[in-house]
Amino acid sequence: MLRKPETLFVLGYMVLPLLALLSAIVGLTMILGGNKIVGAIVLVVVTQVFAFGAVYALRRRKSALLAEPDAD
Repeated sequence: MLRKPETLFVLGYMVLPLLALLSAIVGLTMILGGNKIVGAIVLVVVTQVFAFGAVYALRRRKSALLAEPDAD
């Protein structure tokens, strides 16, 4: 399932960047709300995990597209 380029496209361009954006919003909201330590952890760690996950999915998609034979 995670080897198909279509699935990796959805993960890399839609799902994981959206989750990174949402976790950044949650982290900033927590920091502004007074929960600075947990908010900083969410902002730095969780957001970066989703962002790097998107980059990883896009790199896997590129290698999967290059590995499959042309249909023409």
